Amino acid sequence: MDDLDAELLELARSARTVTVLSGAGMSAESGVPTFRDAGTGLWARWSPEELATPEAWDADPGLVWSWYLWRARQVRRLRPNAGHRAIARWADRARVHVVTQNVDDLHERAGSAVLAHLHGSLFAFRCSGCGAPFPERLLPGLAAEARPEAPPAPQEPDREEPGRERPPVCPSCGGAVRPAVVWFGEELPEGAVERAAAAVAEAELVLVVGTSGLVQPAASLPLIAAGRGTPVVEINPEDTALTPHADRTVRAGAAEALPRLLPPRDDRRPAARRPRADG
Repeated sequence: MDDLDAELLELARSARTVTVLSGAGMSAESGVPTFRDAGTGLWARWSPEELATPEAWDADPGLVWSWYLWRARQVRRLRPNAGHRAIARWADRARVHVVTQNVDDLHERAGSAVLAHLHGSLFAFRCSGCGAPFPERLLPGLAAEARPEAPPAPQEPDREEPGRERPPVCPSCGGAVRPAVVWFGEELPEGAVERAAAAVAEAELVLVVGTSGLVQPAASLPLIAAGRGTPVVEINPEDTALTPHADRTVRAGAAEALPRLLPPRDDRRPAARRPRADG
């Protein structure tokens, strides 16, 4: 991988504040299907675009809940890749902010505190009526699978039709609990973009990892850094809409590039405390 020359390695080594913007390509390296591929197998008769809407929830909350629960269980059968782990280790050497478009929890399970999930999370839940949060620990299957020592979740039994599960009931108002993901036509989580923009503005280095650069407002975040003269490094096997705005490009996947970009273990600099996660 010739892209990682001495100049780029020194840039990574000297940066005291790093902001990572991650997209679907990073999770795909762990085996997470992209959103467009999330309607497969038993769910092939529904398109993701049909299920990820408030209208679909209103029409059939059990169907939508079951699809998201199926996706969450898929993710819990997977493990963070070397790129996720490298970002987590980097926080021992610098102040690292992680901003992700992904709805999985692979960054967290690798050990990173995620500053913002721009599109929400498969593992956060709220009442569709009053908006009250609903803790994952009340969904014992998912909570148990989140433990680092837990074995991969078992494959679901073969069926001709997907199973239907009733959404949990909100203890505050009795409404149906929904996944706290961003559906088509909905606003992004409150404060998420503001936190992300602030992290980009204060960074000495911005890494754009595995994202196409086509979805707003996430696609505009690297432009904030570029406008401030902050180095932007794109890590992606292919050119993207963000490539013209990157100072450097690394044509490789996250699992290959990030461990090599990580400052060596003996180059320990005093790091600020780890940034606070969403909230």
